[in-house]
Formats: sequence, C-alpha cells, structure tokens
Amino acid sequence: MTSSRRELTVRALARVEGEGRLDITVRDGHADRVALAIYEPPRFFESFLRGRHYLEPPDITARICGICPVAYQVSACNALENACAVTVDDDIVDLRRLLYCGEWIASHVLHIYFLHAPDFFGVPDSIELARTDRAAIERGLALKKAGNAILDVVGGRPVHPVNVRVGGFHHAPTRTELAPLADQLRAALDQAVATVDWVSSFSFPDGDVDHDLLALQHPSRYAIEDGDVVSSSGMRCTASEFPQHVIERQVPHSTALHAALDGRRYLTGPLARYSLNSEQLTGRAAECAASAGLGPRCRNPYRSIIVRAVEVVYALEEALRIIDRYRRPTPPFAAVAPVRPVGHGVSEAPRGLLYHRYELDPAGLVAAATIIPPTSQNQAAIEDDLRRAVDANLTVADEDLTMMCERIIRNYDPCISCATHFLTLTIDRR
Repeated sequence: MTSSRRELTVRALARVEGEGRLDITVRDGHADRVALAIYEPPRFFESFLRGRHYLEPPDITARICGICPVAYQVSACNALENACAVTVDDDIVDLRRLLYCGEWIASHVLHIYFLHAPDFFGVPDSIELARTDRAAIERGLALKKAGNAILDVVGGRPVHPVNVRVGGFHHAPTRTELAPLADQLRAALDQAVATVDWVSSFSFPDGDVDHDLLALQHPSRYAIEDGDVVSSSGMRCTASEFPQHVIERQVPHSTALHAALDGRRYLTGPLARYSLNSEQLTGRAAECAASAGLGPRCRNPYRSIIVRAVEVVYALEEALRIIDRYRRPTPPFAAVAPVRPVGHGVSEAPRGLLYHRYELDPAGLVAAATIIPPTSQNQAAIEDDLRRAVDANLTVADEDLTMMCERIIRNYDPCISCATHFLTLTIDRR
C-alpha cells in the first residue's frame, strides 16, 4: 500500500512583522508535520546586554522592536526596579501607563487595518482595500497617528522612545503639554468605537482554541504595565516565579524558542487578556465588547480582531482618564541602586505577556539577561491550530488550504523579530 502525501508551503509569510515561512506535510490523511519556521537570524540582544550598566537595558531592548518598543522598556524597568527594591510612585505609574496606551493603540491599529482586515475582504493588502473602502483606511491612519502622538509627547519620539529610564522618566510633561493630546484622543475615541462596529460586522469562521490562557491580572484595573501572572487553569504567580512555570526549549525549525506552561501548550495575547480580565473593562470599551457580542470570554482566534479593537477603545479612554487626573511627577524618576542580584519584570505587550530577567554583578553590570517575548510563547499554540485546521479541511485544494493556514497565523499578529533568539550551535571540526 502506498502512502499519500501533500506538501503545503508558504516561503515568506505576508502581512506579519519579520521573516518566516510555513511548512506542512500531510501524510495518510493527517497533518504529519507542521512547522512555523522562523528563519530570521537571531539578534543576540541577551548576549550584548552582558556587561552593560543596569540603567542601560530599557534603551537597548527598545531596539528589539519598532512596533512595541515601550513593552520592552517597561518590562526592563520593572525587572531592574525589582532588583533595586524600588516601587515607583503613582504619578510615575500613571505616566508609564499612558505611554503604554499609546503603544497599544498604534500597534493594534496597525494590525487591524493594515495586516488583518484584508483577510476578511479577500484582498491581498490594505492598498487594495483602500480602493473599495477608503474611509476605513483613513480612519485607521488617523487612529495610528493618535497612538503615535502619545508616544511622541510622553516618550520623546514615536519609534524607540528616548524618555524612559529605570525609575521613571528623564522628563515629565506638563499638563499644558498634554492638553492638545487630549483633544486629539477625544476625536480618536469616536473613530475607535466605529472600528469596533466595522470589525464586528465581518464574517468569522468558527473556531475555539483549547489552549491554556496566560495573561497579567491587576486587582483594580485592566492589566497593561504590570500585574500578577495568571492562567485560565488557575495558576497564579509573581514575575519572579514566572520561570518556575514557563520553560523554553529549542526546536529544529526555528530561531525562536518554544515555551510550555507547567508542561502544557498555552496562549498569551488579546484573547487571553480579554478572557481573564473582561470584567475590568469600563465605559465605552465595555459597551463595545457587549455590542460586538464578545461575551465574558472569547476563544475564537478569528475574532481576536474584535478584541484588539475593544482594547483600542479602552486604551483611549484610559489615556484620557490619566490626562484628566494627571499630576506631574516631581522629580520625574525615583533614585535606584541595585540591592538584589536578580530582578524580574513583566508587562502586557500588544501581542501578550513579555518577561525580562536580569542578573547583576556587584558592580551593577548585567551578568545575564533573559527575555521571553509573546510571539515565541505562542508558537506551539499556532502550530496546533494549524494542525487542527488542516486535519479538518483535507478536502480543500492545496492553494486554498495554504491560504487558510496563512490566515490562521495572522490571527495572532506574530512579531517574528521579537521572537528570534539564540541557536544552539554545534561545530564539528574534522
């Protein structure tokens, strides 16, 4: 008896950040091999952080990603402030949260309008989408501009902000400097609500992921810049306990590491955040979630675009609340000096939980660094979704099935450049 075999390949994934491919082998009516193959070269950030002064990682790690630099800065600050046994005051927390809101808005809007929405219209890109729905793309550009404005005013510039430092900020804006920003954000809020209405009208395939969900949780607000680590299976831990539960491993087909939560496959990101914390949404964000039919939990990965849109509404409302009650921190940063050899920090990047660990030597230099980004944590879950989709659609033609698989990957908005890490290299000299 001869075996049947099909090969599905995407040599270069489109509308995702970074470089990756997809290889699927179907043998005897089953997806025998599924590989989200990240071939982008490792970028060695954890290596060249070694020997740097403990105040330097926020500026260095921001360069890991041009889409979510604030996430890297905040997780780094949280970890190093943990090593310094420093808790920054509420005014600095508010300003840090405001900056993070800007990143959520800019990143989510980029994904919604320019990377993900074309899938629901059957067009190859946002340029083609603009030919049939120019108003939608212009709305997306305006919202992206609003997020960038927060990054510019609070962070010093919209890409790789320069105003963040361990303990707070180099400069804290005045209320007068924030006032024009509030006017722009109020206009953007209506556009964000319209975005939820727009994406909730899309036609969504059925889907229900069974992965364990992992996200931050805060006792009094929707977690963004800090919190405890919780899972849908009931696990709860602090940032310092994170490495006891999440273990990374290398796979042959990827320069990004895979991760397991207490030995299980898991998912972080918007679906996890919303499903674990939806009751903490407030105001128009809560109204939008209800009107979009999300319910208290959402496990359909195709509908993640709605969750992102709701989080844009929340981020705009939260930014306006912070600006309204803003008290300029004086001084803009807390004095920090290492008192512990190791510090751990977490925050919620747009794509999910981002963990940093720094080991410091007696001179205050980084002896070792560990960074676990959300995209690498999600790889095993994405591959499992692909395997299930292929097994359930074996009668679909190769071209259409391949397009379906690429669309599944875009549900998760992977940031491949963030995920690339070391390879274990063996040199055989003969």
